[in-house]
Amino acid sequence: MGKTNLKTELETGLERVEEIIEGYKERGEEGFLIQLLLDIQSEFNWIPREAIARISERLRVPKSKIYRVASFYEAMSLTPAGRHTVQVCLGTACQVRGAPKILDRLEERLRIKEGETTLDRRFSLRRVNCLGCCAMGPVVVVDGNYHGKITPAMVAGILEKYA
Repeated sequence: MGKTNLKTELETGLERVEEIIEGYKERGEEGFLIQLLLDIQSEFNWIPREAIARISERLRVPKSKIYRVASFYEAMSLTPAGRHTVQVCLGTACQVRGAPKILDRLEERLRIKEGETTLDRRFSLRRVNCLGCCAMGPVVVVDGNYHGKITPAMVAGILEKYA
């Protein structure tokens, strides 16, 4: 993505942030910071630094308070996330059935490490300790869709569904 595209994306994003803020200000509600941040998270799949600066300026709330709230809740992310979140279960049952090899194949295929997001922001890759579906292991979840009894050979086909 070139600088011009990033600048345009940022300008468009800040316009949308303004709309979201105005929606709350028009209602005249108090204490809506958490919901406002959740709405921005939902809109952009993360909370950009520029959005925090705009919220701080418009609502006269210190940036430090906004960062504290955004970093406390696991549902909010201060780093860019992919449009698709890929989770690999590495609980005991999945691990003994080959989940580490699945994670290796995903990292190889996506060209990122666990905890990272692809440069095109298409995928974020995460490991989880247990998804509670041990009988299906190893399990990969993409955007809430469970894929069970996965083998390394199946990884490419799963990712293609979300490309």
